[in-house]
Amino acid sequence: MIFDQKQHEKFMQQALVQAEKAFKSKEIPIGAVVVNEHGSIIGRAHNRVEAQLTQAAHAEILALTKASKKIGNWRLEHCWLYVTLEPCAMCINLVLLSRLAGVVFGAPSPLFGYSLDKNPHLPLYKGDIAVIPGIGDKQSAALLKKFFNIRRKSRG
Repeated sequence: MIFDQKQHEKFMQQALVQAEKAFKSKEIPIGAVVVNEHGSIIGRAHNRVEAQLTQAAHAEILALTKASKKIGNWRLEHCWLYVTLEPCAMCINLVLLSRLAGVVFGAPSPLFGYSLDKNPHLPLYKGDIAVIPGIGDKQSAALLKKFFNIRRKSRG
């Protein structure tokens, strides 16, 4: 199933709910949800890097893991990932390995976004996937800006 603009916005709102949870936990506010081909959320998570003390606790990785457990398969064909910030190279490669149909992200990441990488694709595992940037970008960026402003002020 291909989702329309209104559905993309609805699912991104759910990713933003997860980002708010990360913000309240003093984690970088990134949230993610995985949606199956029927439009049901099968995985949701927020950043837990600080809480779990591992770079592997990105919102995308945690949401994909939950989705895989829910359906009993690591292959997430026909599923979509919604994430509030452009995925990093690690996460986009996991998306490719997981065989998702597409990724929708909010704000671009000028420091760590996969699009900055010179080799963002793993054609061995999957052909092109759909990537839709900019859905919920203003809300995502505002939450990130608020988080980093608070963080800078607390460090004095």
